[in-house]
Amino acid sequence: MRVQGVPMRPIRVTQDGSAVEIIDQTRLPHDFALVRLETLEEAALAIRAMLVRGAPLIGATAAYGVWLALRREASDVALAKACDVLAATRPTAINLRWALEDMKSVLTPLPEAARAAAAFERAGHIAEEDVAMNHAIGRHGLGMIEKLARPGRPVNILTHCNAGWLATVDWGTATSPIYQAHDAGIPVHVWVDETRPRNQGASLTAWEMVNHGVPHTVIADNAGGHLMQRGDVDMVIVGTDRTTANGDVCNKIGTYLKALAARDNSVPFYVALPSPTIDWSLPDGAAIPIEERDGREVTHIWGQSEEGSVLPVRITPQGSAVANPAFDVTPARLVTGLITERGIAEASTEGLLALFPERRLKAAGE
Repeated sequence: MRVQGVPMRPIRVTQDGSAVEIIDQTRLPHDFALVRLETLEEAALAIRAMLVRGAPLIGATAAYGVWLALRREASDVALAKACDVLAATRPTAINLRWALEDMKSVLTPLPEAARAAAAFERAGHIAEEDVAMNHAIGRHGLGMIEKLARPGRPVNILTHCNAGWLATVDWGTATSPIYQAHDAGIPVHVWVDETRPRNQGASLTAWEMVNHGVPHTVIADNAGGHLMQRGDVDMVIVGTDRTTANGDVCNKIGTYLKALAARDNSVPFYVALPSPTIDWSLPDGAAIPIEERDGREVTHIWGQSEEGSVLPVRITPQGSAVANPAFDVTPARLVTGLITERGIAEASTEGLLALFPERRLKAAGE
């Protein structure tokens, strides 16, 4: 995708091949800054502190983090340590675990002298595979937007959090159909949920829309149901950090409420996800660990003053208790369909297995 007309990805290898460069998403939308990652520790911090976020991008960053670690030492102990350090950064996003397991399976059989180069190659493969999957998700989702198009009015799409190209290596998941529809000349308008407490919708999704020229309106989280009641939302598309084998969807806190409102108002509710986001080991969403983040994300909000300074401001009384669950689980029964790189699946075990029959064969062989 593009930033002020310049092609950009949220993670890329530097031109000299000595480091990884990321967009520091904690500084958007007020300040665009690139950060170099040269060590395992820097990669882990970037994930933990949410300089990078979004399940697919977390996975790609972790893969490059393994490469950065093995440049120093490539022993079995070093490989295990790198994977353990990175795995501990974010507990909910399944792509993190998937990427680390993929890296270990490729690197463990190799001699130490070959591991760093192989890690670099494999991390690059994971990144490019993510781009291809997200583009395919967009192609499948585009057809649904085309069906909703009517002369004289845009297709109104509600999003939640940021499932855009900033959350992936490129294209995004939920935004990929939107970008492809916009590029194809289909009039679209996006209702962008602000997404408290970190405001990834207002800060990141809106920033993406501005840079790609997609018409959009930022709304308070609680406005979504009202807009659906008025008939101002044609469909909802969200992303996911983990989807279980039965089609339950774990995504940014507040997603469940949007799904309830969509069901009550007969608005299609779709979830876009690349297949590494599917956790085939969990039968349903009840077993997904829900990350509890720092309460300061709730008590304080960052913003730009009229003088141009970016500052934190406290918005709650001193002494108030704070809870900050980062995700919730939307039951499969509320999901109209799962948009994957292979097509659109019913949100159920059989629906997913119809698109991924190899999982049925694997389970039968276990």
